[in-house]
Order: sequence, then structure tokens, then C-alpha cells
Amino acid sequence: MTKDIKHDLKKLAKETEVMLTESILRWRHKKEGGEIPDKETLKRDSRLIADKANRILSQKGKSILKEIKRAYREGKKWGESSD
Repeated sequence: MTKDIKHDLKKLAKETEVMLTESILRWRHKKEGGEIPDKETLKRDSRLIADKANRILSQKGKSILKEIKRAYREGKKWGESSD
């Protein structure tokens, strides 16, 4: 894999993490009945949270995207009906 492709894939993964974090923040604000911050504030906060999550997870050797997928699968498992 060339250096450019690797760089582009990392950039794409980072942007995906930020967009997912932004979506979660927006959902949380709606759920709590609070006002949703303006787009720039939301984007900045999302980047900060994604960066912090990546730092924490990198200390344990995990990626944030893998952890989000794992949490989703576990949440889906718990939400399934036992009928």
C-alpha cells in the first residue's frame, strides 16, 4: 500500500469517527432536551472527543471504530427479544 493511500484511508477513518461522534452528541442533546449547539461548536467538540477516545484506546492498543462496532453488536444483542 502506498504512503498516499494509507494517508487517505487514515483521513477517511478520522472523518468517519468525527461524523459518528457528532451524530451521537446531537442525539444526546436532543434526548436531554437541550439546545443543539451550532455546527462549528458541534464539529469542534466532536473532534476533541474523538481525539481523546483515540488516545485512550491507543494506550490499550484498540481503535475507536473497532470499539464502536463492538459496542453496537453488544447493544444489539442486549436489545434482541428472547421470543
